[in-house]
Amino acid sequence: GLLEYPQYTRPEVYRGRSVPEVLLGGNHKDIAKWREEKSLEITMKNRPDLFKDADLKAYLPKKKKKHRR
Repeated sequence: GLLEYPQYTRPEVYRGRSVPEVLLGGNHKDIAKWREEKSLEITMKNRPDLFKDADLKAYLPKKKKKHRR
């Protein structure tokens, strides 16, 4: 497993730190992508040893299936 992504609460700005715009936008796909990216980033920075056992294929962009007609 990977480390968890950062979590934010209200207010939107606290002690000079603000919530990332993507989290305020409401687009669930963008939020999920941001969370995944941050999780990978934090894990790489703090626990690179976890990548040895992680199945990184799950985090690669998925190919879109072409519909045949």
